[in-house]
Amino acid sequence: MSISRAGALPAVTLVLGGARSGKSRYAETLVMAAATSAVYLATAEPGDDEMAARIAEHRARRGAVWRTVEAPLGLAAAIATHTARERPILVDCLTLWLSNLLGVGRIVEHETEILCAALRNAAGPVVLVANEVGLGLVPETPLGREFRDAAGRLNQDIAALADRVVFVAAGLPLMLKGEGAAAASRRSDRGRLARQDAAGTAAIRAGG
Repeated sequence: MSISRAGALPAVTLVLGGARSGKSRYAETLVMAAATSAVYLATAEPGDDEMAARIAEHRARRGAVWRTVEAPLGLAAAIATHTARERPILVDCLTLWLSNLLGVGRIVEHETEILCAALRNAAGPVVLVANEVGLGLVPETPLGREFRDAAGRLNQDIAALADRVVFVAAGLPLMLKGEGAAAASRRSDRGRLARQDAAGTAAIRAGG
């Protein structure tokens, strides 16, 4: 694999989406379009048969070009260990990592700071997947609301330092931050100005 191909990825990419939105598959596609080998940092733990089946399904889909590293808690250390200029890292997913931290009583804010430092110092590109959990109903329990709020803050912190942020819904990506997002914003601004000009012209004609 050439360094120039891996360099097609920005330093940090965040891919957001809901459950079964296609976010993981989209993130994998991004990585494989830029490299022929990559490291998959898995944060999920097979706590039951259903989760074990999900993990097995993901492994089978990725294939042998990926090297899988289990990182349910030590995500920053794993990034520091496996980062390389010519080999992208995919983290899937931040939300499960957060759940693991809360489960063992870690201080999320402190762990987030360590993770952000690892991302800033990474030698190669990192793509991170996270769930957007704030679009549904308000959780009924205090623990559920704590988790939702913590996930929202974590996503905001990673998005702030990321070079590219993509939201995926129904398998379709929407660029929120990055070169594509800037172009979309400029198109939107041109369209808005054109509509304003048209409305102004119509008003002048009506008044004349």
